[in-house]
Amino acid sequence: MEGPMLKIDLRNVADNWLDGAATCASAACLVHCLVLPLVIALLPTLAGSLDPGEGFHTLILLFAVPTSALALVPGWRRGGAIGPLAAGVVGLFLLSAGVVVSGGPILERVVTVAGSLLLAGAHIANWRMRRTACSAQVRGSGGCSC
Repeated sequence: MEGPMLKIDLRNVADNWLDGAATCASAACLVHCLVLPLVIALLPTLAGSLDPGEGFHTLILLFAVPTSALALVPGWRRGGAIGPLAAGVVGLFLLSAGVVVSGGPILERVVTVAGSLLLAGAHIANWRMRRTACSAQVRGSGGCSC
């Protein structure tokens, strides 16, 4: 007698990777926003060579938007929960505002960190939602497409 076969859906594998990559990118953004200024303050001799410039923020945003869309929209379509998608949209909006805000470095940092935290939370919620659905599917049918 054969045991239950584990079915792997490559689309779900890609979604897991996208959520993981987007969460890691949000964490890297937080490190950049919170730790890099401390490193620069502690190491004045490296201050000029460690600052990647404003183009860095735009580059990160250009990575975050499609990665988040490719992970959060399918999660919403499959699971039906709007929360992670809505949090991700607000997080991306705040990240975008952080790129264009001209209220000074403190305001830029606050808006960017808030957007990063919201976006990371959205991806974690999306991942958990998919894992919960997968667990229910395993209990119900003996297989999982996650």
